[in-house]
Amino acid sequence: MKRILLPVLMLIFLLTACAAPAEETQAPEEAAETYKMATVVKLTGVGWFDRMEVGIGDFDAAYDNVDAFQQGPAQADGALQVQVIEDLIAQGVDSLCVVPFQPEVIEPVLERARNQGVVVVTHESSGQQNIDFDIEAFDNAAYGRHFMDILAEMMGEEGEYVVFVGSLTSGTHNEWVDAAIAHQLENYPNMTLVGDKNESYDDAQTAYERAKELLVTYPNLKGMQGSSANDVVGFGQAVEEAGLQDKIAVVGTSLPSMSGALLETGAIDVISFWDPAMAGYACNEIALKLLKGEEVGDGLSLDLPGYENLTLVGKVFYGQAWVDVTAENLSEWNS
Repeated sequence: MKRILLPVLMLIFLLTACAAPAEETQAPEEAAETYKMATVVKLTGVGWFDRMEVGIGDFDAAYDNVDAFQQGPAQADGALQVQVIEDLIAQGVDSLCVVPFQPEVIEPVLERARNQGVVVVTHESSGQQNIDFDIEAFDNAAYGRHFMDILAEMMGEEGEYVVFVGSLTSGTHNEWVDAAIAHQLENYPNMTLVGDKNESYDDAQTAYERAKELLVTYPNLKGMQGSSANDVVGFGQAVEEAGLQDKIAVVGTSLPSMSGALLETGAIDVISFWDPAMAGYACNEIALKLLKGEEVGDGLSLDLPGYENLTLVGKVFYGQAWVDVTAENLSEWNS
C-alpha cells in the first residue's frame, strides 16, 4: 500500500507546485482612471452658459472615463465664483475650466488649485496668470476691430456711439472694446464715443435700464457696441420700445436664441458669436490632454470647427471661430 500511495502523493505535490506560480502571475484587472472635470462659468441661468452646458454634456458623453459637469454662481459676482471653485477643489476635481467674471479676484484660488495638482484652463481670460493654459475662440483685438468696422458702416462713419461691457474687470470684454475704440480713433475720426464704458453685469434688465438713460442723455446717439451676450438684448429692447430701430445701429456679441426676435424686428442689427458649447468642449479637451500627459503646443488641433489649428502665444491658444448673424441668415442658426 505504501508503494502505491507514495507515487500518488508525489504527483499531487508536483501538480500543486506547478499550479501555484500560475495563480501568482494573474494580476487583478485595473479599473480605468476616471477624471472629474468641472467647468465654472460666470453665472448660471443665462442663455450663453446654458448653451455652454450643452457642450460640457457632449464632452462628458464622448469619454467613458470622464465625469464632466458645469457649475457657477447664481449671479455674476467674483466672490461667489471663488466659493464655487473652492468647493470643487475640496471635492477633489482633477481639472477646472473657468470662465472668470473678475480675473484678478480668482487668481489666489486658481493658484491653490494648481498647487494641489488640479489642471486649470480658462476661457475669455487671456491675461490670467495661475493657469496651465487659456483658450480663446479668436484674437480678441481683431474681434473688437471687426465690430467697429460693422458699426462704422452702419453709422455712415460719423456720429455718437456707446459701448457696453459685462464688467470693467471682464478681461475679454474690455479687450474687444478697447481695440474697437482704438480702431475708431485711427480710422473713423468723425465718430465719437460718448460716456464711459457701461457695465451691464451680464444682465439684460440692467442693460435695458442703462440704455433708456443713455437714449435720454444722448438724443443724437447713432450706435452701440455690446460685449456681454445680454448687452444687445437689453439695449435692443430699449431701442425698439423707443421706435428707434432705423436710427440707432446695435451690434455686439450674443446668441441667436437670445437675440433672434430683436434681429427680426431690426432693433438689433448684427450679432457675432462663437458657439459656447464648442468653447466649453474645447476647454475640457485641452484639460483632458494635460491630465493624460499629452503634449500640447502651437498648431494643436482639437478636431472641432474653428479649433483645428490653434495658435499658441505664451499660455494662450487662439482659434478662428467667430460668425456673424443678421436677420438675413438667422434661420441658419439654432444656437
